[in-house]
Amino acid sequence: MRLALGFVLGSVLWAQEPYSYSRAGAAEDVQRPGRGGCVLMGGSRDVAAAFAWMIERSGNGDFLVLRAAGTDAYNPFVLEQGPANSAATLIVRTREAAADPFVVAKIRQAEAIFFAGGDQWNYIRLWKGTPLAAAVQERIDAGMPVGGTSAGLAVLGQHYFSAEFDTITSAEAEADPASKKITLGRDFLRVPHLEDVITDSHFSERKRQGRLAVFLRRIGGAEILGLGIDEKTAVLLEPDGQARVVGAGSAHLYRNGGPPRSYAPGAALSLRKPRV
Repeated sequence: MRLALGFVLGSVLWAQEPYSYSRAGAAEDVQRPGRGGCVLMGGSRDVAAAFAWMIERSGNGDFLVLRAAGTDAYNPFVLEQGPANSAATLIVRTREAAADPFVVAKIRQAEAIFFAGGDQWNYIRLWKGTPLAAAVQERIDAGMPVGGTSAGLAVLGQHYFSAEFDTITSAEAEADPASKKITLGRDFLRVPHLEDVITDSHFSERKRQGRLAVFLRRIGGAEILGLGIDEKTAVLLEPDGQARVVGAGSAHLYRNGGPPRSYAPGAALSLRKPRV
């Protein structure tokens, strides 16, 4: 295990090793059956109820936070939200590390996986098509809950805005819908009921309505959905495609050629695809 710690004014600093792993709670892993589901969180302050929901759906198993930079500050927070067996953070900084057997093993032992915020281009360029991504997909397919906030939310839909050339505002996207900054990709993961979906975070606060509409037009197709989620807000997506909104803000559902719909906290929505 490659782990390096330093202490400055009481804070933990992570040396730039290819990967770092930190764990709180029980030292021994457990094996619990998961009940699926996905947390789609809009960024800023985390929604405690969403973590409690993930923990419960994991069978109170081992909760893993994935990130490409940052610290292990999620570990104590997660354990405060429910009786998870453990909470761990795995920081994977290089593409080579995304193929390391230790990294892959820790993912395969997790009963819940959460992508932290940061820069989604790091997740795409470092992790897409690697054993790390394959291991996450294995856990999703095995019925373990998955989630993400901000940049972590951005990579959960079948379609995504990669931010390869930095972010783009609604004004910029609407003024130049062919801008090279609109870098769209697909198939980082396959999360049930997020097929034909692109997500966006910090939605109302950063006025991202216009850019999500441009993203949808660029992708094309009447079946494509855009899901914008406000800060301090989460959508809890059940395995059957039904969902509900929790937190302080709203979720906003966009479709090519149709008016957007907004869903306040407590509201139900469906991402279930119609039967053909």
